[in-house]
Amino acid sequence: MKGYGQLCPVAKAAEIFCERWNALIIRDLAAGDARFSQLQRGLPLMSRSMLSKRLKELERERIIERCDSTPERGSFYRLTPAGREFLPIVQALGHWGERWTRRRLSERDTDCRLLLWEMERSVRADAFGAERAVVQIDFVGQPSNRRRWWFLHDAGTVHLCVKDPGFDVDLYVTVRLSDMIALWQGELPLAAALRSGRLKALGPSRFTRALREWLNRAPLHASGREAQT
Repeated sequence: MKGYGQLCPVAKAAEIFCERWNALIIRDLAAGDARFSQLQRGLPLMSRSMLSKRLKELERERIIERCDSTPERGSFYRLTPAGREFLPIVQALGHWGERWTRRRLSERDTDCRLLLWEMERSVRADAFGAERAVVQIDFVGQPSNRRRWWFLHDAGTVHLCVKDPGFDVDLYVTVRLSDMIALWQGELPLAAALRSGRLKALGPSRFTRALREWLNRAPLHASGREAQT
């Protein structure tokens, strides 16, 4: 990590936390992504070598620690007390970004995979009841290899599937990626999206009624929106 050559605590903290990618690594560790492969999935533009380098640096600074798991599952990472103490600052960055960075999203910023992986961590696994359920999402206008995705709910967990999981679909959702992002960030109310046809939901009534509960808008976006009112 490059230093500022200053004794100021702000400078010393910035040497660690303002290094590119570090705040996002801490964000994802706080969300539960603990293994190297999980972190890499949430940071697709970051190379494996760079992720490995940043993890070693954060471990050396005692912001994170590497822990051994079973031989089959390998090691995982977790935040130390120092790392957890930084979380309110990461959340504050998100709230500030929600309020003040309202520039138009570029195509680089709107990778549907990142949105879906964030949804996988946040949607309500129990919104449709205890039995197995499948939600299929079709993104209108996306390339064929990124158009159709599935969320499989089983045994209290949610899994994002890139291939048809092989079970009957309980809820079909059709929406443009830009509208799904607007809905997820709280800019487009679900009722307005359904009423205007910008989002279409087809399935048994108990599933369509549970859609709002299932979406369980990300806490960061919800609180960021409230801060503007």
